[in-house]
Amino acid sequence: MAARILLARHGQTEWSLSGKHTGRTDIPLLDEGRRGAELLGERLHRTPWNGLPDVEVRTSPLIRAKETCELAGFGDRAQDWDDLMEVDYGAYEGLTPAEIKRDRPGWLIWRDGVPEGETLAEVAERADRVVQWARSADRDVLVFAHGHILRSLGARWLGMDLSFGARIRLEPTSLSVLGWAYGEPAIERWNDTGHLG
Repeated sequence: MAARILLARHGQTEWSLSGKHTGRTDIPLLDEGRRGAELLGERLHRTPWNGLPDVEVRTSPLIRAKETCELAGFGDRAQDWDDLMEVDYGAYEGLTPAEIKRDRPGWLIWRDGVPEGETLAEVAERADRVVQWARSADRDVLVFAHGHILRSLGARWLGMDLSFGARIRLEPTSLSVLGWAYGEPAIERWNDTGHLG
């Protein structure tokens, strides 16, 4: 069977809770985020996942993703990868969408991008590298990363424009699986937070 990519978004942080764009600012997990990461790990160590003994694990080097990976029980197997870092939001770092829209009514990050940060083309290039790596693997892969870069991976896995990421939200500590259906790239599971219930 062709390789799948399992996506784990980091646990809750102060900024994700308030809706602030958190790109390269290294914000730690809240207690709620730490507990969510542990619950995600418990889920991935039960049937049908059984600890994913053969999976290759990569993580964003930012602390919120690394700590989620470690608390989920995969830290000893994980390799840091800068391509999994969150989008560089430039001048919009730390701002909420509502704050940005006061100056730019109708603004949408997936269409309009950000000033002084990463371009949408640069984000797509990073996402494409991760997709290429995952598809070239001879086994499933598991990545721990951030909301916008993971949504970008979802869009690019499906062969869609990056703007498709606007339509596939991700909650903190969610689990998603990108795989195959009828020989075509498909979403097997998306934004699954059942382990948090």
